[in-house]
Amino acid sequence: MRAVIVETPGDVDALTIGEVETPRPGPGEVLVRTVASGVNRADVLQRQGHYPPPKGVTDIIGLEASGVVEEVGPAVTRWKRGDEVVALLAGGGYAEFFIAPEGQLVGPPPGVDLVSAAGVLEVAATVVSNLEVGRLSAGEVFLVHGGAGGIGTFATQYAKALGATAVSTAGSADKVRHSLEHGASFSFDYHGDWAAELKEATGGADVILDIIGAKYLELNVKALKPGGRLVIIGMQGGVKGTLNIGLLLSKQAMVTATSLRFKPLGAKAAICRRVEQEVWPMLADGRIRLSPETRIPFGEVRRAHEQLVGGDNVGKIVLVH
Repeated sequence: MRAVIVETPGDVDALTIGEVETPRPGPGEVLVRTVASGVNRADVLQRQGHYPPPKGVTDIIGLEASGVVEEVGPAVTRWKRGDEVVALLAGGGYAEFFIAPEGQLVGPPPGVDLVSAAGVLEVAATVVSNLEVGRLSAGEVFLVHGGAGGIGTFATQYAKALGATAVSTAGSADKVRHSLEHGASFSFDYHGDWAAELKEATGGADVILDIIGAKYLELNVKALKPGGRLVIIGMQGGVKGTLNIGLLLSKQAMVTATSLRFKPLGAKAAICRRVEQEVWPMLADGRIRLSPETRIPFGEVRRAHEQLVGGDNVGKIVLVH
């Protein structure tokens, strides 16, 4: 089968397409013929050598994909050959076929084609599971960085649907406008003093979902309300930051970091079920709208990565097979 191969980590030139052996499903696993693959920041980090897959997982990049069931392994009960599915993966999505545990497959959202569906599950699972970690509740203030990206576009709408006041940061006037049109009550250009603007507008954040990491660590803690919760899910801004423990203590705040990729299979299956039961109806009735989408042919995977990190991208990028 065709797959994206990274022999030596590096820039986009490290991405090549070659032939590898088609995997076979084991007990509880499903082989899927890929229709489309979601492109995520974690894919870029893996390409660069900063985010290796869990032990025993394929080193083929790709954390989400959609397709049609080709073969089921022993003990699989829900799926059969020919079923349309969307997958949450620990790796392997950038390939002609991929293997997924049965519990990490769901049907596509009602009315959403398989190409668009490829870019929904990982985003939804990330946001839903991490806002549970952050214990976001109705009436609280929620801040997400990168409000015009896939995570940000979904998170502002989901937080609003939960009854929270959604706030974002974004990198341009157009991206600020996009975020305001997708659930955010306030959106601040991160080139300015967003922490001060947040405090003036809302008094601070009860929960922050952070994709940046080290660069924003101190600012994020300053932006929290007393008893606030900072949930770090990315490290675009580096891996080592300075934390004022005195400030954290004075606010009685929490700082935590999570990775969906490294959760146990059972936990990921439970998250997928929750997304299917809770988020798919929100998409069906319009409480959440899909992110704007850029479709790029699978053979142009380098262009997909260039666009994702170029700074101008809005919404989700999917590779179409």
